[in-house]
Parts: sequence; structure tokens; C-alpha cells
Amino acid sequence: MSQNNDELLQIQKLAELKPKHFADLVRAAQLIYDPTAGLSGRHLKVNWQDFGIPLDVVDNLKSLGQQYQYASPHVPVEIVWSQLTPETRIWFVENKDRLWQFEEAFPALDED
Repeated sequence: MSQNNDELLQIQKLAELKPKHFADLVRAAQLIYDPTAGLSGRHLKVNWQDFGIPLDVVDNLKSLGQQYQYASPHVPVEIVWSQLTPETRIWFVENKDRLWQFEEAFPALDED
């Protein structure tokens, strides 16, 4: 019964997630992997824990960001979900509505 309850809870949480949340997650992962957005000659060290991201989640998102470094953030949701660790899934669901803020903290470097 407990396993069924866990599965039901996970399905309910998934229903709250929209494609835009996954795109925001991929963009955040790209920034976590490379906060300088590929700009050569720049190195930026970021303490992601200051942004409320646990280290195990940072590692998972860094891997995701590396994989999709130059890709569109609109990766199919089932592919992204399958690449998230359980810890990252929990963090993602809890933080889905604030992921866009990472882009605001790291504005595009080529903007005037």
C-alpha cells in the first residue's frame, strides 16, 4: 500500500509540472554547468548552495547541463525526467516556480 501511495504522490507531482518548468530546468542546468555561457577567457566560480541547491542536485544538474550545453531547452519532458536523480526530482518539484530566477542572476553576457 505504501508503494502505491508513493507512486500516486509522484504522479500528482508530475501533473503539476509543465513543459515550461522543464525548459527552465534545462536552462538552469546549462548555467550550473557553465555560468559564463561558453564565453572564452572568463571563469566564474559559483557556490550553488547559496542559491539553495544541494550538492548532489548540483552534480546531477551539471551533468544535465553538460549534455544539453548548446541545445534548445525544450527537451522532451520524459527524457529530462528520466535523467534526474530522486533527490533532483524532489528539489525540482519544490523549486519549479523559481527556476527562471537563475537566468536573471546570470544575464546574457552578450547583451548591451
